[in-house]
Amino acid sequence: MGLKFHNTLTRAVEEFAPLTPPHVGLYCCGPTVYDFGHIGNFRTFVFSDLVRRYLEFRGFSVNHVMNITDVEDKIIRRVHETGLSLAEFTGQYTDAFLADLASLHCLPPHHLPRATGHIDGMIQLISRLMERGIAYRAADGSVYFSIDRYRKSERWPGCACHYGQLVNLNLDDQRQTERVASDEYDKDNVADFALWKARVPEDGAVSWPSPWGDGRPGWHIECSAMSMALLGDSFDLHLGGEDLAFPHHEDEIAQSEGSGGLHGDIAGKARPFVKYWLHGAHLLVEGRKMSKSLGNFYTVRDLVGRGFSGREIRSLLLSAHYRETFNFTLAGLDGSRTALARIDECVGKLRERAAGTTAAPAPGLLQAFTDAMDDDLNISRGWATVFDWVREQNRALAANELDATRAAAELAAWERVDHVLGLGAKATDEAPAEIVALAEARVAAKKAKDFAKSDALRAEIKAQGWIVEDTPKGPKLKRA
Repeated sequence: MGLKFHNTLTRAVEEFAPLTPPHVGLYCCGPTVYDFGHIGNFRTFVFSDLVRRYLEFRGFSVNHVMNITDVEDKIIRRVHETGLSLAEFTGQYTDAFLADLASLHCLPPHHLPRATGHIDGMIQLISRLMERGIAYRAADGSVYFSIDRYRKSERWPGCACHYGQLVNLNLDDQRQTERVASDEYDKDNVADFALWKARVPEDGAVSWPSPWGDGRPGWHIECSAMSMALLGDSFDLHLGGEDLAFPHHEDEIAQSEGSGGLHGDIAGKARPFVKYWLHGAHLLVEGRKMSKSLGNFYTVRDLVGRGFSGREIRSLLLSAHYRETFNFTLAGLDGSRTALARIDECVGKLRERAAGTTAAPAPGLLQAFTDAMDDDLNISRGWATVFDWVREQNRALAANELDATRAAAELAAWERVDHVLGLGAKATDEAPAEIVALAEARVAAKKAKDFAKSDALRAEIKAQGWIVEDTPKGPKLKRA
């Protein structure tokens, strides 16, 4: 059995076969940097990180691209409200996003293109669409993509020219003469969309020169230009939340395939713009759609401020299959903390037993985990294999069945699996000097056979939030 993904394009689970193995081009729609990212956003970004990590685990060489949308309708409104420059305003939220991404143990993408750094490529792409008669300049000076002309442009070699590849649309029942200038529009509205927006007074200083006059790009053209600039006119994987499938991703396909790309003709190579589309499902919070008015709107830094770690947040975001709507709760975070403590305790005991010994990874956990994750990233089954392994290791450790070499082999297997899960080790939590002193006094009391004093010191240590665990190598302190 090979690795399989559910491809939104074909609406089926398919075996993954990259265009030029072992290389994989992976693009994920990144943040629009007008505010701090919320956990709904980060479910998608953690999912993207999981896909990359698992592909690397399976031996692929991944080129991971995530864009930063730093010019768009909402951003311009906020720039106008704050009086900051575009770079100043978006820079603060870009930095915050990258810090949050790192706190969730996400690997940094290989490329983080900013939309404002690819304006020339966007103009080039729009020009190609104009040349092919698929785009037109309207009376307001803006340039729009014509869905009707695109559908009738099958004269371009090999162009499927089918609008509605990711979602089922009945175009014949909808008017084709409407235009939409907004970056985000009604998801039931099939209409010509803006590729280039003519400058208006409300844009302030946010504009660039173009063959059609000063203005700025529409949101949809941004991802097409950036992805093709860094991954080529046709690449393997495009990821995003399910809310982006239409219109954003549908528009990406139309303008990319309709233009023939930036570096050649996609159709001439008989390749689609993207071979596999993966979409993550919505996230609910405490059973409802996230909303500030409901008090269930959380950013990553909100949750860290409540005392939760990035790895606890990450493990909860990864606890359900990416295509399942997931209910994120504070109780769930408490559960993640407990589950991680079980893993940490087991791994810690294996490290003690291995005592610096190295060995090749044991096959059991690796095979079970691979079988689960090959099935369209079945993370629920993947977690089940991990906790089955934890139970077995705890049993074997208690029965003294693990020598240093076998413990090292199991530890090596876990480290490979953890490369995929991205949990990492728990931050070192050193006991303060006064707790260490109490623990040392307890050791002295035990040596003097003063067990009453020893028990009293243990109780005092526990009352201050610590537990003494007696091990063959001496007492060990850990948080209660």
